[in-house]
Amino acid sequence: MKREFDVIPPDLRLTWWLPALAFIAGLAGIAFAARQDTAAWLVSPVLLLAIVLFGVAVRRRRVVLDQGVLRIDAGFTSRRIPAPELLPAQARIVNLAERIEMRPWLKSFGLGTRLPGYCAGYFRARDRVRIFALVTDSSRVLVLPETSGRRLLLSLKQPQALLDALRALESAHLRPSG
Repeated sequence: MKREFDVIPPDLRLTWWLPALAFIAGLAGIAFAARQDTAAWLVSPVLLLAIVLFGVAVRRRRVVLDQGVLRIDAGFTSRRIPAPELLPAQARIVNLAERIEMRPWLKSFGLGTRLPGYCAGYFRARDRVRIFALVTDSSRVLVLPETSGRRLLLSLKQPQALLDALRALESAHLRPSG
């Protein structure tokens, strides 16, 4: 059975200010360089493409539980984790402003850490644990440990629904067949 869990949408007012500033600064740089060589304007499509790719990445956010596998699409990254590798009994919902040791800190591959309102991809937390994050609201984040010692950080509208679905899979798996 396939089940999708809604991700809290990021506050676009927070998420878009940095790319907008980068775009304006890039255009200013191109305009400055174009005073010397008009061919500098040929770089502007690359700048526009970067902004479009950022927009596509921010809109790509999905959490699906399908046939015992949790699939998370977050920005340019994805992660698939079999449900038996997750520890829903140890999961909790935290405010990352209060639990700074769990915040995404060192980026391996992804978007965020310095981008307010959006963090997606592979990181290390301040407590050095490897994490995969899809955080759009840091005040309410589901922290879901894995058997490997890694963690998932997810901003879901109804995190309890995911935990209930994982627990149901766990109990069905432990129930003797016959």
